[in-house]
Amino acid sequence: MECTLCNLKSCRQLSSCGNEKFDRKEALDAYHDPDTQTVVQAAAHLVDAGRAGTLSRIEEIAEFATERGWKRLGLAYCFGMEAEASLVSRFFRSRKFRVEAVSCSTGAFAQDKMNETSAIHKTGCNPLGQAEQIRSAAVDLVIEMGLCLGHDMLLHERMAGIPSTTLVVKDRTTGHDPLKAIREIAARTI
Repeated sequence: MECTLCNLKSCRQLSSCGNEKFDRKEALDAYHDPDTQTVVQAAAHLVDAGRAGTLSRIEEIAEFATERGWKRLGLAYCFGMEAEASLVSRFFRSRKFRVEAVSCSTGAFAQDKMNETSAIHKTGCNPLGQAEQIRSAAVDLVIEMGLCLGHDMLLHERMAGIPSTTLVVKDRTTGHDPLKAIREIAARTI
């Protein structure tokens, strides 16, 4: 399936194109699980009734967490964004959330101790330790902020079973605005 190449866009008119490789009935039935419904309804609260585009991502996260009754947030951040992570942590604390903000350098492991092919004996990123530290705080939601590609995958894999979302995606070349790179590449190649 390659939806970006489809000219019909029938799915936007409530008509299946027939190319799905999933069972449509099973997918629809899964939405009626009570836990799934609470997520669906909290998300709809942020989008429906004209609210789409009225809140920043950080405000959406705060409202979503409030809607779900979550009190404990885990913030997994890149140490290169510590100043911004401090602002994020203060924002959430000002809204009465408990925040477990954990730097990627937690545990103070050298890169060559974690990466068998590295000769760099300086502090490395430790997304597995970061995830375990956050998990130990019994958080309700994990917020990822600027982890390196690959490290984010390890964190999310280790945090499986705990709701998580991304606040900032690292893209050093664009000031952390990946859409800028996408638009620049499109302008050059299309």
